[in-house]
Order: sequence, then structure tokens, then C-alpha cells
Amino acid sequence: MNPPSHPSPVPPASGAPAPHPAPPSEGLLAHAGEVLRPALDLYLDLHAHPETSGQEERTAGRFARSLEAAGCAVTPRVGGHGVVGVLRNGDGPRVWLRAELDALPVEERTGLPYAGRNGAMHACGHDLHMAAATGAAALLARLADRWRGTLVVVGQPAEETLSGAGAMLGDGLYDRFGRPDVVLAQHAAPLPAGTVAHAPERVTMTAAGAVLDVLLHGRGGHVATPHLAVDPVVAAAHVVTRLQGVVARETAPADQVTLTVGTLRAGTAANVIPEEARLGIALRAANDASLERALSAVRRVVLAESAAAGAPHEPEVTVSSRSAALLCDPRRAASVRRAHSALLGAGRVLDWPGSMATEDFPLFGDAGAPVHGLHGVPLVYWMLGVVGAREWHRAMAGGAEAAPAPNHSPFFAPHVGSALRPAIGALAAAAVDRFADG
Repeated sequence: MNPPSHPSPVPPASGAPAPHPAPPSEGLLAHAGEVLRPALDLYLDLHAHPETSGQEERTAGRFARSLEAAGCAVTPRVGGHGVVGVLRNGDGPRVWLRAELDALPVEERTGLPYAGRNGAMHACGHDLHMAAATGAAALLARLADRWRGTLVVVGQPAEETLSGAGAMLGDGLYDRFGRPDVVLAQHAAPLPAGTVAHAPERVTMTAAGAVLDVLLHGRGGHVATPHLAVDPVVAAAHVVTRLQGVVARETAPADQVTLTVGTLRAGTAANVIPEEARLGIALRAANDASLERALSAVRRVVLAESAAAGAPHEPEVTVSSRSAALLCDPRRAASVRRAHSALLGAGRVLDWPGSMATEDFPLFGDAGAPVHGLHGVPLVYWMLGVVGAREWHRAMAGGAEAAPAPNHSPFFAPHVGSALRPAIGALAAAAVDRFADG
């Protein structure tokens, strides 16, 4: 694959006239049809062959080939399986688009003919994000008279483990491909297809989050002589129960914090008291300060319950991943929202109330400055509707029981026929808007 220092000639812009001052979104949805077939083929292929975090080798190769077909110079293996495509079109801003490569360890139950069958699943729409990003790159290559600058498309691995963005930045992402003037991203959400949703100013798009791995030590033994052992399973049960008070009794009602013990593993046989128990804990909070308070509370509870059980060693509490809350740049987000209103119609641009979902996308901005050394890299992020009209109407008529399957559900299935074209258009319109900012 070509290194970024040898870009594809998208067109030669030296001495070229300034872009036509048409509205950024004019005709974009109509033109999106010209790149829809390859984007759809990519989506179907990626959905049928999902790969989990850190294992995205095939996905990265498929994404890279699609970017090359769109005219990008592609660099693979950035921070693991990360992919970077560069499309140069004269002097101007550097606008970055980010999509994620990884799937989840979820057994798909959608019944779709192109469903994944390897125990993994694109249950969060990352396949749609990749298809839209390559489609937007191909569309911008066709409409090169409308913009000037450099488009950088990033395929980021390991988003679900909140580790991929940091790995790419640690591999010199910004040093190698240039400081972004803005980084744009969108995310599938259970909203009507053909809509997007932006958070109002000062409302976080996604929460601050952390994943903790907890190891509780015990003293193994025979179930007939429990007094000679220290049972880490009992200690783990007390930890799980006690942790519920962190949200119920230690978090202000006006604050937003969630705490979930998603995994608890211990033992190999029913008649053996094990040596250890392991817990996986997911924390989410509306802001970084609340997250820090919750982390401190978890550590306190784990240490206290371990001591109460008489454990032979202190427990081990490791923060395996962490991400900051996501706040968009207000001026640029407002401009992109106007571009989306022109593209889709104002009635299809919704307000996003914020979410307790979490992302490592903030690391591309100031949250990642300790790694990449750059402050003030602006971020714009919006939610993308993926629910087909029939399913949406059924949900509205049927109440909560008929609600569309949410992200991370084994039944999550974007209506690609009505969601992909707006997804391509939304990314392309946002990019052209940001190129016009000069």
C-alpha cells in the first residue's frame, strides 16, 4: 500500500480556481447514490465477517482496499490494525473522519441472511460507520471541485475496549499524518433512519467511562472443611451487593452514574473452594469528576470486603481502560448541524440528550493531549438514525415492548437500505462544511 507521502492525484489543485460557493450539502444525497453500491457491498461483507477488538486484521484489509478504490493513499498497521487513508486536494484545512473497525463478542440472533456466524457481531453499527466513511471519501473524490484541503479517513481498532484511539495516537498518528483542523465522527443509534441527532451546547454526547478488573484472593480448600479456607466467591458476592450502594447511596440524585458488574468468574468444580475470584466492572458517569469519585468508592468497597473476609492478600484493582466524557466543539458542531439541516431538512435533525454510553473518541481531542501533545484539536460527533420506517412505526404504536433493539443487543440490525445513503451524506456534508471554514 502507498505511504501517505505519495498521495493519489485527486485532482491537481495547483492554480485551480476556488471551490464553487454552493451550499455544502447541495446535491450530496443525490450524488451519494453514485457511491452507494460499493459502500453497501463493504457493509454486507463486514457484517458477515465481524472481528472483535484487537483481532480486526481482515476488517482492516477490507477497509483499506475500499479507501484505495475511493482514491486514498492508504497506510495500514497504525497502532495495531489501524488504517489511515489520505485524500489530498490542494491547500486547505485537514479534515479527519473516524470510523471503528471492531465488533463485539455477541452471538448474532437477527436472522439476517448476511448475519455473522463466528460468535462475534457488529452489534454497535461499526460496519455501517466504515461503509459510510469509505462512501464519503469516494463521494468527496467525485466532488473535488467543492472543497480544498486534505481529507484523512481513520479506521480505528479496539474502540469497544477503549484502547484503539490511544494506540494509534501513541504510534504517532498526528505526527505522521498532520494535525487535524477538526475530527468528525458519527455513531449508529436507535433513531429513525434518515435522521441525525446533535447534543446542544455543553451537553455531553457520551459519558466518561472506565473498566476495572478486580482480583479477589482466597485460600482454596475442600467444601467439607470451609473453616480451613477463605472463600473468594462469598467475598465477591458481598462486593457485588455492596457496590450497588455506590450509585444508590453515594451518588447525588441529580448526577448520572451507572455501575455494572458484567463478569464474575471463579472456581472449576462445585466441590472445591477456589483460590480466587475475578470481577469485571463497568463504570459510567456524566463527567470526569463523578467518574473519579465512583472509582474511589469501588476501590474502597473491594478493599473493605476483602479484609472482612480475611483474605490472605490484598485484592488487585486494575483500571484496564478509561475514557473522558465527550463534549463537541460548540462553534463547529453548530455549523455541522446547519449543514445537516440543509442536507436532510431541519425536522430530521434532532436534539441528543446525552448518553451513558462511552467512547475513546475524546482521545482524538484534548483528552488525548498527554499522548499526542496537541491541545485544541476540535471534535464534532453526532448520532445517526438506523431504524427503518416500518419498525419505527411499530415501536411507536406498541410501546416499550416493541422498542427497536438497542446497540449491543444480539438483535441489533440497522435498516441499511434507508440508513446508508444518509450516513454517507451526513459525513460528506460535515466534511465539506469544515473544508469551507478555511
